[in-house]
This record gives sequence, C-alpha cells and structure tokens, in this order.
Amino acid sequence: MAVNGYGTIGKRVADAVAKQPDLELVGVAKTRPSFDARRAVDLGYPLYLAADAVRSDFDAAGLQVAGTVKEMVARADVVVDATPDKVGAENRALYDAANVRAVFQGGEKASVADVSFNALGNYAAARGKRRVRVVSCNTTGISRAVAVLLPRWGVERWDVTLVRRAADPAESKKGPINGIVPSLHIPSHHGPDVRTIFPDLEISTVAVVVPTTLMHVHVNHVRLRSAPASAAELVAALRSTPRFRVFAPWEQANGTPQVMEFARGRGLGLDDVPENVVWEDGVSLEGRDAYFFQAIHQESVTVPENVDAIRAMFDLAPDGPASIARTDRALGLSRA
Repeated sequence: MAVNGYGTIGKRVADAVAKQPDLELVGVAKTRPSFDARRAVDLGYPLYLAADAVRSDFDAAGLQVAGTVKEMVARADVVVDATPDKVGAENRALYDAANVRAVFQGGEKASVADVSFNALGNYAAARGKRRVRVVSCNTTGISRAVAVLLPRWGVERWDVTLVRRAADPAESKKGPINGIVPSLHIPSHHGPDVRTIFPDLEISTVAVVVPTTLMHVHVNHVRLRSAPASAAELVAALRSTPRFRVFAPWEQANGTPQVMEFARGRGLGLDDVPENVVWEDGVSLEGRDAYFFQAIHQESVTVPENVDAIRAMFDLAPDGPASIARTDRALGLSRA
C-alpha cells in the first residue's frame, strides 16, 4: 500500500503499516520538503512527489525522490489518502485511472467512498470494497462506544457534547487563543456521520471549540433500552473491549494533560493514544441513563482503523476482531 499525504495522519499510518506482518509500504508522497519528508527518508520510506511538488526543491534539500505520485500509485494495490480535507475527493480520479483501491479520511464526504468504516462498528461492510472512508476522529470515538453499548443493552437515544481541541499541536496559526467557540450548527455534523456506521441510531451532537491542542473530550448521555446491573458492569464492558483505555482513580490521570503525559512515557511513538480514553470515576448510571466522559486523541485514533480497513477490503482477516487483534499487537496496544 501507499500513503498519499505524509502529515499528521499520513506519517502515522505509514508507521503503522510498516509494523504490520501482512502489509507492505510502497512509499509516501509529499508536496514539499519538510522535517516530515526528512523523517520519511530516514525511516527508509520511498518518497514520492505529490500533486504540484517540484523535484528541484527536494534535490536542494538533499532528499532523494523515488518518483511521482502517479508512479507510486501504479506500484500499489491500495492507497491511503491522507491529504487535507476535500483534496482526497479530487484525488479519486487518479486512483480510478490506475485501477487501485483507496482509503479516504473523515474530512471527505461520505459519498467519496462505497462505505464509511469503523472496525468495531461495521468491519464486514468494507469487505471487498474498492473505496472506503475511515470516519473522522470524533466519529471514530463515538462509533467505538456505540459498538460496546448497543449490542449489550440497546440504545434508545445518544446525546453527545463534544469539547473539541482548537488545532493539532503543529497548527500554530489555527484555533481560538483565548475563548470558547460554540459550533452554531445544531446538531453538529458528527451525529449524521455516526449514522453512516449505525444508520438506525438515534443520536444528537453539539460541539464547542476550546483553546487546547491535546485531545477532544466527549460528554455522553445515553438512554439505554435495558439497564446494566451497575456502573461497574458498564466500566467492565468498556475495559474488556479493544481500543479502550480505562483509567482507574488511583492512576491520577485527572484530565487530558495527564493522559498525554502517560502517552509520553508509554513509548508507542509520537506520543500517541490510539484508544478511546475513559475515566472509571467518570462513568455513572441512573436507571437506564448512562453517563460517561471519553477523550479522543485526534492525531492517532483513526490510525489503526486505516489498517483494518485495508484488511477488510482485501479479506486478509477472518473477521473484525481478528484484524483488530493483529493490528493492535503489531502497534503495541494493550487493554487496561
């Protein structure tokens, strides 16, 4: 497989694919020289010229180029498009012309692909598909949680308030500096996006943007069709599910700063937290009403989903749980 776009998501997907025993990385494409381009070369990833990239710019930077993005695509069975929002839709013609499959990101409209994807939610739906869209970081986080609660207790209604980070850490020109900015589109787009995974789910979402770069936080209120015996049963279900990291009270991970400090010491690379983060003390139950917080690391949460999407498209695993286990084992993820 190849990665077109080697930024926040692309570099992480390339790293993840390079660690998988059943996938091979053909190369990565960038539009201009940068420290990320240098990183790709240092890691031994063949570097290709994307879009309007100028070879002489890379030559001047001392970065060896393997060819053009068209040449990279021609050498691949599938391309993960990690280009900026809406650019992926423009690139679809390139992939169609080369007769290669493609995985798009959540910044594209659902219509760019045959199916929207979440490994816990609808792995089988992507089997054999040529165009798959991995949903956005927030939609991924919500969909994972739905995949835990819905089959166990049923869901009558799901309401989420998303407290969104203003920008990724490297985006120094973006986001509010001193303020809280409400998304005035009510409901926000996240609910309809979740329904591309769970079409019959009754869900409503609202969002506010706050001046942080660390993570998103979701405040969930779920009216279940039947009640768990206790909040502890709900915690146990989350804790036993892949791609959830439940912090116990004694761990003193009181908020996103502590979670990111945990990530720095964990050593997965790039300080990543690909799991949904849940605080045990932040889970409560009142009859059929479940409440819980979860934090979503926007830079990494969709990365394992891209790997699983590829396996589903090429039928490389017997089912979703098998692919998730293979991906997570290669990435060094563990349940806790």
